[in-house]
Amino acid sequence: MTTRGDDAPERTFYDEIGGYDVLAGIVARFYEGVATDPVLRPMYPEEDLAPAQERFTLFLVQYWGGPKTYSETRGHPRLRMRHAPFRVTPEARDAWLRNFRSAMDGADLTEAQDERLWNYVTYAADFMVNTLE
Repeated sequence: MTTRGDDAPERTFYDEIGGYDVLAGIVARFYEGVATDPVLRPMYPEEDLAPAQERFTLFLVQYWGGPKTYSETRGHPRLRMRHAPFRVTPEARDAWLRNFRSAMDGADLTEAQDERLWNYVTYAADFMVNTLE
């Protein structure tokens, strides 16, 4: 939790959904799908997906109000810059979203929480598209 100016704790979305374990679970399920996805797997140069999984988990944790470990270890997220070396096509976006939707379906989120997270990831996935070929 963070604090407001009056020192009362402010409940973040990270807190609301159950914190690190919930986000790490979603990301772990997502990478289970990535590991066998014919569109996405070639986009990950690492043979072991664990480092990418950890980075994505830390990013989501920070984005939703948890610890700032991502920025402390990697600096500003710069998502478009970090994804620029990869051809992120509409097909790749759709595969990414399919795998993330499946991962979210395994989480115990309320309808409102699911909608909020899904709206963010669909926006982010659209934003990452860098080639229409």
